[in-house]
Amino acid sequence: MLDLPILDNKSQTERPKRPDWLKVRLPMGENYRNVRSIVDEFNLHTICQSGSCPNMGECWGAGTATFMILGNVCTRSCSFCAVKTGRPNEYDEDEPRRVAEAIWLMKVKHAVITSVNRDELKDRGAEIWYQTVRAVKERSPETTIETLIPDVKANWEALERMISPGQEVVSHNMETVPRLYRLVRPQAKWERSLEQIKRTKAYGKRTKTGIMLGLGEQPEEVYQAMDELVANGCDILTLGQYLQPTKMHLEVAEFIHPDLFAQYKEVGLQKGFKYVESGPLVRSSYHAERHVF
Repeated sequence: MLDLPILDNKSQTERPKRPDWLKVRLPMGENYRNVRSIVDEFNLHTICQSGSCPNMGECWGAGTATFMILGNVCTRSCSFCAVKTGRPNEYDEDEPRRVAEAIWLMKVKHAVITSVNRDELKDRGAEIWYQTVRAVKERSPETTIETLIPDVKANWEALERMISPGQEVVSHNMETVPRLYRLVRPQAKWERSLEQIKRTKAYGKRTKTGIMLGLGEQPEEVYQAMDELVANGCDILTLGQYLQPTKMHLEVAEFIHPDLFAQYKEVGLQKGFKYVESGPLVRSSYHAERHVF
């Protein structure tokens, strides 16, 4: 085990300055314009836009995007997330076809699909999830798929429907360490999300999760989270820097140095993850094509 420094939390009155290693490219280029055109033409949502992802320029420039189904209004009010919160409209039953057509037009080799939380729906949106993955597989049978699914609030029948249509990777983000859940994910529970990953693995799926750093967690809490995730069947872990999307969201407690991200990756692999993606600009769908193995 590596000896890592214990990082003190910044005081609430000290706002850390954004370091140079968090600079990103502005969106531009022909591929970026092509992806944006297809997304707009098919009236689709992407977490790239709704979540203010810092990698949108790089990923869209490479011709990939993470599609967000079931609308762009979430029933949760997580304190880190830029996606709108409120009462969603009725879901669009034609959405699966349009997502599949867009992925086919973009010639995507590995597609990532996510969604907002739809707690007001009895099946948590599972049927639209099922139909979307089926439609993509039928239109682009060679395309592999990762689905980044929400918390089903222990509706295990809904979970099975979501993960059964043939996707290769199923991801569910833990987001932070257990101690910070009430602050970061007030409508979620660490144990429930952990059980969701465990059940997904038992179903036979490749499992994945993501955690944001820089919210005030300590290294030993990250290690403990890793241990619990591995023990419950998580195959892939992504670690990235939390960035405050607006002044209404949680402030950054600290900016984690790239060297510490590299050490977290080494420790995670030692603990038994099959793949660890760790870096300041890493997000759950960043380089997701590498996670199909």
